[in-house]
Amino acid sequence: MAANFLAENNVCGQALLRLVARGNSIIAELMRLSAYIPQVFRLETKIEQQKYGDVVLDFTYFRAPEGFNKKIEDSQVLSDLDDEIRESHSSIVGRIYSAFESIHRYVTELICYIQDLNEGMYIQRTVENVFTDEDGKQLMCEALYLYGVMLLVVDTVFPGLVRERIIVAHHRHAGQKASNDTSVDDVCKLLRSTGYSTLHGSRRPQNYPEEYFKRVNLPNNYVNLVIGYLRSDDVYHQVQAYPSPDHRSAALANQAAMLYVCLYFSPAVLFSQTAKMREIVDKYFPDNWVISYYMGMTVNLIDVWEPYKAAKQALNNTLEPANIRDQSTKVGAKIVKLVKQTDQLLSEGSMSENRVLEHSSRILNLLRECNVTLRWTVLHAASLTKAGGEGNKRCRIIRDQVVNDIQYSPMTVFHLLLNTAILEYDLNQTYKRLVEEKSIMWDKYKREANELVLELSEVFAGSRPLARVTKNDRLNKWFKDIAEQIMGLALDEPGTSGRKLIQLIQAVKEVKEFHELESSAGVVQAVEEVVVCLQTLVKVAGVTEDNLIKLSLITDFSYAWMLVDEYTSIMQSSIKKDPSHVSKMRATFLKLSSGLDLPLLRINQARSPDLISVSAYYSGELVLYIRKVLQIIPETMFGLLAKIIKLQTEKLKPIPTRLDKDKMRDYAQLQERYQMAEFSHGVAVLAEGVAMMETTLVGVVQVDPRRLLEDGVRRELVALVARILHEGLTFNAKAKESELYKRLTLVGHKMTGFCTSFEYIQDYISMYGLKIWQEEMSRIINYNIEQECNQLLRKKVSDHESVYQSTAIPIPKFPPADTQSVNFIGRLVREILRITDPKTTVYVPQLGVWYDARTHSEMLSDAVMAKVESSISTAGLTGVDKLLAFLIVTELQNLVQEIKVTSAKDATVKEVIHIMTQHLGSNSHIIGQPQRHYTGWVQRVGKLSGSVVDRIMKVGQMQILRLHAAKRLNSSCKFDAKYLATALSAMNQSLMSDVKRHYTDPTRAYPDEDGELTCELSVFLEWCGMTQPLDRIYITTCPLLCLSLVLLLTVIAQIPKVHYSKSLGCLTGIRGTEGIDGELMIVGITTILRQFHQDHTIRFVQLMSQYVSSYAAHTALSSAKTIDLPHESLTGLAILKEVAKKMAISEKTLSLYLPLHLLSAISS
Repeated sequence: MAANFLAENNVCGQALLRLVARGNSIIAELMRLSAYIPQVFRLETKIEQQKYGDVVLDFTYFRAPEGFNKKIEDSQVLSDLDDEIRESHSSIVGRIYSAFESIHRYVTELICYIQDLNEGMYIQRTVENVFTDEDGKQLMCEALYLYGVMLLVVDTVFPGLVRERIIVAHHRHAGQKASNDTSVDDVCKLLRSTGYSTLHGSRRPQNYPEEYFKRVNLPNNYVNLVIGYLRSDDVYHQVQAYPSPDHRSAALANQAAMLYVCLYFSPAVLFSQTAKMREIVDKYFPDNWVISYYMGMTVNLIDVWEPYKAAKQALNNTLEPANIRDQSTKVGAKIVKLVKQTDQLLSEGSMSENRVLEHSSRILNLLRECNVTLRWTVLHAASLTKAGGEGNKRCRIIRDQVVNDIQYSPMTVFHLLLNTAILEYDLNQTYKRLVEEKSIMWDKYKREANELVLELSEVFAGSRPLARVTKNDRLNKWFKDIAEQIMGLALDEPGTSGRKLIQLIQAVKEVKEFHELESSAGVVQAVEEVVVCLQTLVKVAGVTEDNLIKLSLITDFSYAWMLVDEYTSIMQSSIKKDPSHVSKMRATFLKLSSGLDLPLLRINQARSPDLISVSAYYSGELVLYIRKVLQIIPETMFGLLAKIIKLQTEKLKPIPTRLDKDKMRDYAQLQERYQMAEFSHGVAVLAEGVAMMETTLVGVVQVDPRRLLEDGVRRELVALVARILHEGLTFNAKAKESELYKRLTLVGHKMTGFCTSFEYIQDYISMYGLKIWQEEMSRIINYNIEQECNQLLRKKVSDHESVYQSTAIPIPKFPPADTQSVNFIGRLVREILRITDPKTTVYVPQLGVWYDARTHSEMLSDAVMAKVESSISTAGLTGVDKLLAFLIVTELQNLVQEIKVTSAKDATVKEVIHIMTQHLGSNSHIIGQPQRHYTGWVQRVGKLSGSVVDRIMKVGQMQILRLHAAKRLNSSCKFDAKYLATALSAMNQSLMSDVKRHYTDPTRAYPDEDGELTCELSVFLEWCGMTQPLDRIYITTCPLLCLSLVLLLTVIAQIPKVHYSKSLGCLTGIRGTEGIDGELMIVGITTILRQFHQDHTIRFVQLMSQYVSSYAAHTALSSAKTIDLPHESLTGLAILKEVAKKMAISEKTLSLYLPLHLLSAISS
């Protein structure tokens, strides 16, 4: 009947199995998603609370949703924040909500299943008779238990208020779909905050968790049956694997955990049913009070049963000081004894097949004792922070008593764990070989026994002479009969063959006595060899897969899934002391992986598609722990590397190409080179230690030791380089002189020394050092740019979405060093922008240098880009360029938005634009009295033009910096990778030619339909500086009719402050203190016009031409003498010609709007 319940054609059994499988999957999903909770929903800091408190709402939102929504909609700031949260986190919030909803759906389906059983929907099945089936009973108990675990897990990893905020955010942002498709009310009722908190010092809410478990009513009959069977039966038949009465609590540990969870569904038992609680404690907790209830999540019963009278009273018997002392002393003695026994067993050599066949029972008993002792010690000696009960005084007292009584030594416990794991692994492998080769071994020993018996037959036949043995026909025939019986033994009939073997062994032993054969040593030895072979056959026949099952039951280590972290430091210290210990650790990691069997069993049985996802999650968690343990090797390596760096950069002299004989001793530096060799040897030994660990399958993840070492080296490299960059590129804005060059030099010195030494040790660790360096350097830069740009974007890129961040090789995040920047790349760019601020400096394009506007001293030159590249590599300079591009995008968006909003809402600006549109029509060439008209318009929109010019100059400033960065990248590429530069240039020209050809003749195919080639090529071009920042389209725009007029007013407002300098060939301030940089303004205007249709540019050229012509004509008319062009015309003409030059507008086009004599007033 047990087999029938899980049969594929059994609808009742399959429905329950699928439900239980999904329960395990939901728990894994909850634990997985807990690592991806967006920080904004936690509101942990005051800054977060002030910023997001009005948009990240808990269930108070449902009391007056219209009011909260209106408050958000009425505020532009709150609306932007709300949009930011929706766009950045909607996908992960939706997934978390789906997991929450899955809990409610699970319990709903469980209730429906129980109702269907009661209503006879499953033929011949009722709730009661499902419990009479072994598999049915297990699954019914697991279904309730898993629901309880879900509730406990979700309340632990998703704090109550965080849950509420996520549910509200999903409800608000998913809109109508959320209200139609999901049972939000039911999910809210089930998962509203309980008040429980895992924070240190927080108090447990009253009636928790029983009130929480009551939020969905489950059938009382079903709950009572589950508790009754768990209380009285050995549901999983675990006692068979633990025959000793002393091991009863360990045998029933998993069932005890299930009962602990299920009792919360019937709190009356905990509160008042003393007899039942006494029975439960006497059976499950006579000698233990710390339990693991699911995948290493532990609780201390002293603490969690404190509010329940009956439970607390029943547990007090276990907690008698004498009982605790007796148990602890016994365990302490066992630890010492078992360490000696396991050491001795390991020292005897490998676990051969013969050895296992001979001593299988003894080894199994020893391992059983080891595991029971380890379970008790690991759970009860664990720190209360992890085991539970940290805030309970009684827990602290009892834990201290246990630690003292067992004379707890983490190193000794780990020693026992390591020995046990190695023995288990060896025994498991031997058992597998025995099961696989059972028939081969059977035939081998049967043939060997047959040959020995036939030899004895020949001895008594007289054909094989043997000292002191006379011919005996009866014995000859007897041994021949025995040989025939041996050959007749069949492995597929183990019962019959086993009985025959016992009879044969007895007969062969007796033949010595009855026929007085002891006088012949040769015969005695041969008979003993026959007996040994026959006894081996008996043992071979007894080898079954039951041995492997029994071994897997007693070696369960899932209870330590989290507590094992307490032994990490000990593991690392032993590896650091002797790197060869890594190979021994492998067995410990495999023992840990046994914990994966628990959640995957039902998922596998149900053939659920979740199997891969769940196994990948738990395997990934275990691999992360393995990486954490083995990270001590790269850490130690880099400690030695730091010493090598110091030697190479401070003590070892570079050897010249030509060296005088008498100076050889000075350059030999034997002591220093000996130290270098010593450190290098240490690095090589560490690398060799990892290589000793074989490739291991941990769950579904293949762990390659070489890959682990490389990832560990990368992780340590990333951590150190990130710290150098973070600490080195921090600037004091209040310093009198900029620290930029000083900081870059210092960082460059450290990075060069680090890179050189890293390349030096690459041969000792068999890795491509330069490749690793360049890849990780690029990843660090790109990740920091991504994080820096996050504050400029509405849709943030989370760490789990980032292509640059990794769980195996994480890039560290440091707290911001100033209020503007997130990390070092932002600080570096903003320091460069601060130094070249157009308010205080003047840029001379012919020299590529920024000068102080007051003192005329040099502030920054284009050499700064070379300095950045030498300090933080080409990747760093590319990163600076990329961040500047992002800042330009932001500035342009703000500028366009400001013009759009002001021109639409400001009445004065609207009026001025309307008047100008009428006066400056396309047919009007000359404006009479330009001084009155233009000056009047400028004065009325002074606030807008002032703001716009500041933004224009910021854009121009960043564009010029981008030009210098591109120039430096391009020259480096041509020097360091000329073939790449040539190939990229040819590829770019070819692609552009094909594109132009397509638009000339649309019948030709477009060269890059999907855009992949263009996208990939553009990345290469940016890294090689083959870009034209001034020609780039940064933003997508809609037509802005007033743009040309606003730009005209902005330029006219600055003309009195600047003039055209013939000596410098550019626009400069008249007095030098105006805070206006003509070149930056022109580059900024060019960039803005480039973002719009060409019509805007033509209109701007027309308006500027009209301005220049009007002032020139007015001056000519007002004076009869021949005089020079007025300042307004000269300066306006200079601006116009510079803009035309940068926009590639020809002289011929300009001549359509300006007379030739005016165009020639300033030579190009």
